[in-house]
Amino acid sequence: MKKEDLRIVYMGTPDFAVESLRCLVEGGYNVVGVITMPDKPMGRHGSVLQPSPVKQYAVEHGLKVLQPEKLKDEAFVEELRALKADLQIVVAFRMLPEVVWNMPPMGTFNLHASLLPQYRGAAPINWAVVNGDKETGITTFFLKHEIDTGEVIQQVRVPIHDEDNVGDVHDRLMELGGKLVVETVDNIIAGTVTSIPQEQMLTDEPLRPAPKIFKETCRIDWNQPIQKVYDFVRGFSPYPAAWTELQNGETVQVMKIYETRKEPAAVAENPGTVLCDKHGLKVACTDGYLQVNSLQMAGKKRMAIKDFLCGFKPLDNCMCN
Repeated sequence: MKKEDLRIVYMGTPDFAVESLRCLVEGGYNVVGVITMPDKPMGRHGSVLQPSPVKQYAVEHGLKVLQPEKLKDEAFVEELRALKADLQIVVAFRMLPEVVWNMPPMGTFNLHASLLPQYRGAAPINWAVVNGDKETGITTFFLKHEIDTGEVIQQVRVPIHDEDNVGDVHDRLMELGGKLVVETVDNIIAGTVTSIPQEQMLTDEPLRPAPKIFKETCRIDWNQPIQKVYDFVRGFSPYPAAWTELQNGETVQVMKIYETRKEPAAVAENPGTVLCDKHGLKVACTDGYLQVNSLQMAGKKRMAIKDFLCGFKPLDNCMCN
């Protein structure tokens, strides 16, 4: 079968999924339909509907778009079946019911932003950075019942540098992911895929999960070594952003932190103590200080620390909690 004859249905929603769709479209593959989330209400009263990045790309390129509220809805299933897909590809979408993922004769494969079986779950890139990993990667695998557990098709390993934040790693994996999706499709067409059960890939290393991130997940615990706090901040930067409560006298404000620098040192202050002068602001950890280089106060824009210090007057016992 030629790539022009292979009928592909693509499923995805955020920016991360656009690159793989772009690679398929520009590569001349036959994408017969795109499934994405319903438009999201935006604005003060939710009166403006914002299409997903995947929908925006699909519409610009004249692709058929379906936006089901419920993936088990019979009308949607019939519409999907009418597309007569040979293969389905999922990148950053939703958990699919069996009636959907088991529909095409060549199966459904997913692009996941980790080296499975590590970091199964919704936020693999964030947790790899938060945990201080030196390496991550991308995996294509065939879908089955349990989420992120299907047989692995291909993997690409990617280094994580100490200065990387999650945005840097996201963009690197996104670009490589597009190439891997195309390579995986080519290998499926050629019949050269030998998928590997994840059970055969297990080692003595414990499996680390990648659960969904909530606001409270991102709160900084200063009672830790500086490397742990440094990794935590970059693991949520630029989005959704690690945060702390800055208590300055009687005033308590939420402060998001985006960029930091490590300063190992013997620490005399309690963890969370803020030291501030005209040159900078740093927060005590258990084995040093974390210099804050970029932050955002509640209700304000993100700013460099030098701009923040122009209007900040620290009082005694200024703390991050």
